[in-house]
Amino acid sequence: MALASLQWLGTSLLAFLITVCCGHLLTPCVSLQPFMDSDHGIHQFFLPREYAVIIPVAAGLLLLLFIGVFIMFVTWKSRKPAKKSD
Repeated sequence: MALASLQWLGTSLLAFLITVCCGHLLTPCVSLQPFMDSDHGIHQFFLPREYAVIIPVAAGLLLLLFIGVFIMFVTWKSRKPAKKSD
């Protein structure tokens, strides 16, 4: 049961990373805007270019946070209580 929940968590983290990184890089915002003039009308439909860096960095930091919490949770659950010697 615990292994299935950990496998689900790992799969969801991987799906989140793939969605954010690949989805962000394949949008017209990143792939087409640099080749268009800055006064072209398409620029009004997308976020400023700074977000092309900010969004993946924030998603990566969030992913590292989740991985750290996951490792902490696994090590905490696998820790065995110390034997008392009388």
